[in-house]
Amino acid sequence: MKAADYEAIARRRYQCPTPKKHGNYWTILVRLDKLDNGEIIRKLKRVALCRATDLQNVALLLRDEYVRTLNNDLCAVGSATGFREFVNGTYLRCESATLAKATLERYKGVLKNYLLPAFGDKMLRELTPALLQAYFSGFANSELSYESIDKIRDVLAAILRRAAGKYGLLSTNPMKNIGLPRRRIGDRPKLHISPEQFDSLVKAVPEPYATMIFTAIYSGLRVSELVALKWGDLGYDSISVDERYCRGDWGEPKSLAANATIGVHPSVIERIQRLKVLSVSVRASSGTRKYRLVKSDGPNDLVFQSVRDGKTMRDNSILVRFIKPAAKRLGFNANWRCLRTSYATWMVEAGADPKAIQGLMRHSKIQTTLGVYAQFVPASARRAIDRTREMAERRIAAAKVTVH
Repeated sequence: MKAADYEAIARRRYQCPTPKKHGNYWTILVRLDKLDNGEIIRKLKRVALCRATDLQNVALLLRDEYVRTLNNDLCAVGSATGFREFVNGTYLRCESATLAKATLERYKGVLKNYLLPAFGDKMLRELTPALLQAYFSGFANSELSYESIDKIRDVLAAILRRAAGKYGLLSTNPMKNIGLPRRRIGDRPKLHISPEQFDSLVKAVPEPYATMIFTAIYSGLRVSELVALKWGDLGYDSISVDERYCRGDWGEPKSLAANATIGVHPSVIERIQRLKVLSVSVRASSGTRKYRLVKSDGPNDLVFQSVRDGKTMRDNSILVRFIKPAAKRLGFNANWRCLRTSYATWMVEAGADPKAIQGLMRHSKIQTTLGVYAQFVPASARRAIDRTREMAERRIAAAKVTVH
């Protein structure tokens, strides 16, 4: 239903019900248009105005005050929908299937903790740019990080964008151009590790997790793509990415650019294939049991299989049980994200073409590759400083010779 249709309904819904006594109260019956699963449904609602012992004139005044908003010809019915009503009755019901499981859980958390307490009792048309800007400006002295506030803004913008576009309840998205309080500190360099740290980490972690780290850092795969990797995705010197698995949720890659075949060094494929002949011993209550690392290797079977039962790996469990403790013993920090960051950083250090790095990292924009993932490590900065100083000294020396 288009916005014009909502306005037509609004003009026909002028109401002036006569207050009547119902039990201990003066009440009126009003017609309300409720948004249910994306459709407008008209329902009756009984509204208590005041005690039955009050004069009818009091009830009439309260009636007029109540129906004033309902009879506002300048406002379409859709925009009078409550924010809480839209979120629970339409957005979450209709849009949940379009969101990844982890994203949906994050949205629900933001709604529960921040957005519904702030805007749950307001109508969509009351969410003006001024009101929304004042809300986000109020985070200036908050303990929340800039990234957390930015996520709240993203969730609210996504919800109101659907209300304005797909469901036609608003003429425009009021979240456009809403700014956030200034950051207290600038962007910090993303966590990354050196080739030497990587080598020591791989040696300190048991199989098959060591090969997972090796593959992650020499392919740039996200951990959700790594866990979802299947034997049919492997080539002689390439890996095809067309699926990901995150906390029980299978889905397509993060973006169109992420759905691609990337080149890798043949040594990566060789190391993965070596898993087929390896076994590990695991302590059990009755002693020690031996497990093959690869239970089955058909085209649709997982490359990295749970050691005990061959099922899908739990990336967070591997991180907590193996990667973080090993890195801590070696004197540095590491996580799944830093392996991907390190891969991009190493390519920059090796002098690779930025467009080639973008293709291997499967980013839609090269700014993401160079601005977020490719970190400039102290060693490269030191070389730049040294070379600049050498250049300056050569020119100064040359100038002195010319003068004399």
